[in-house]
Amino acid sequence: MLLALAAGCASQRSGFGPAPGNSSAVPANVQATPLADQPNPELLKPANKPFTLGPGDVIEIEILGNPASRAFAAVGLDGKIYYQLLPGLDVWGLTLAQTRESVERELGRYLNAPQVDVGLRAVGSKYVWLLGRLNKPGIYPLSGPMTLLEALALGGGTSSAGIGSTEDLADLRHSFVMRQGQILPVDFHRLLHEGDMSQNVQLQADDFIYVPSALAHEVYVMGSVHSPQAVVYTEQLTLVSAISAANGPVKYDYLSTYYQGRSPDADMAHVAIVRGSLTQPQLAVVDYNAIVKGRAPDVRLEPGDIVYVPDSPFRTLKTYMNMVVNAFVTTVAANEGIRAGGAPPTTTVGVTVPVGGR
Repeated sequence: MLLALAAGCASQRSGFGPAPGNSSAVPANVQATPLADQPNPELLKPANKPFTLGPGDVIEIEILGNPASRAFAAVGLDGKIYYQLLPGLDVWGLTLAQTRESVERELGRYLNAPQVDVGLRAVGSKYVWLLGRLNKPGIYPLSGPMTLLEALALGGGTSSAGIGSTEDLADLRHSFVMRQGQILPVDFHRLLHEGDMSQNVQLQADDFIYVPSALAHEVYVMGSVHSPQAVVYTEQLTLVSAISAANGPVKYDYLSTYYQGRSPDADMAHVAIVRGSLTQPQLAVVDYNAIVKGRAPDVRLEPGDIVYVPDSPFRTLKTYMNMVVNAFVTTVAANEGIRAGGAPPTTTVGVTVPVGGR
């Protein structure tokens, strides 16, 4: 699925209106529900756990009193290091202090009460991802506590139009931090423009920070459609035309329904439109069937909207919204990660997340 987060400068209009040409107000079948969370105060606290070794890390080992014994040892893919004549020593998950004790214990078989110094020289097992509209995007090692502000500074800060320009090329309202497949409730705009330090979370290994461009205007169609994709925004773009651009809703065959527990068809009576920033989004649940049958007006879309077609019913609006946003963020992170890893630009992944039973 061609899906790269470039949500653009979202319109400041609020609510979900009918498509141009309709004189009615907001369609009666649309429920706009703002849903927002604040970062848990625990996210602002640095981890108390010391650094533990993993594959790719490099340590320096020296037997005290013997400068000639100084050597570098890389932790291999099997989690082991090799030093002097010692057999492979498993240090995966050990702290530096525990590694020192292990080396001293093993060397004690050949030497009389050796004392060893162990230091970390390079980190290759723990990283944070900083991608998007940053001046120095990349994958950076995480050797100790790091806040989101420190990470953004490491990435050179967000991009602007040029020297002396106040035009920000980064879309802060659609920027996100993803951790273990879930988006963290971090508002980049409040952090960077308002100095709200309650948004300055402590990062962990494998956190994914993405800052999209504010230049591209697209609408993202996901879920049970034949071709999930980013649709170029135009002033005439509506819910029906966006789903049509994704080649329409999926109709499952009998075998898929029976063996995979799917609904017979996509649930077109509960199509979601998520609008606004990712930390303070609005969710509209729209009856697509009523629109195409002429019983309700079509809904106009705005740049950055996420259209999600479910394949099963949902239980609560908040659960539905969280599922849609996380499916979107997970897909963006996967696609940007693939590109950062050197894959061809056309290599992308698709995500369809069912919402039933949640």
